[in-house]
Amino acid sequence: MARNHRRMQRPARLNLVALMDIFTILVLFLMVNNGDVEVLQADRNITLPESISEQRPEESLTIKVSPDVILVQGQAIGTVADAMSAEEVLLSALQAELQHHASRAGPLAEEEASRGRSVIIMGDQTMPYALLQRIMSTCAAEDYRDISLAVSSVAEPALAADSTAVAET
Repeated sequence: MARNHRRMQRPARLNLVALMDIFTILVLFLMVNNGDVEVLQADRNITLPESISEQRPEESLTIKVSPDVILVQGQAIGTVADAMSAEEVLLSALQAELQHHASRAGPLAEEEASRGRSVIIMGDQTMPYALLQRIMSTCAAEDYRDISLAVSSVAEPALAADSTAVAET
């Protein structure tokens, strides 16, 4: 008992080797898995529609459409009201901005030329479909044919038939 009391009176020692191993593994895990996610800059004026798609778009030119303004890579190119009131199908301000970005990017490789340049349209869920059509037509006219729509990813809802089957069991 005396030996046990002496051992208990000594200050406790902390073994940091196991803790350092855990942190090293955690850091390596985070570094390896960091490249899989593309985070688009959130805009509080835009409420994205929801989707259950698991395919992620490649990083590319971003067109944001808020309820008031249209932005390309963060620069305002016009208002939604002007775009909707325009008589022509193609949006001239968007066309000029896309041409500018295409000239800066340089010529396309053979593989990219077949599918076109890529663009992400990040529009509010209340955006009129006619405006989306005009934006997509303008993009296609300027050889931005690889179009992705930004959405909020949600879990796939359980089917009603599955929940009924579970309830009957």
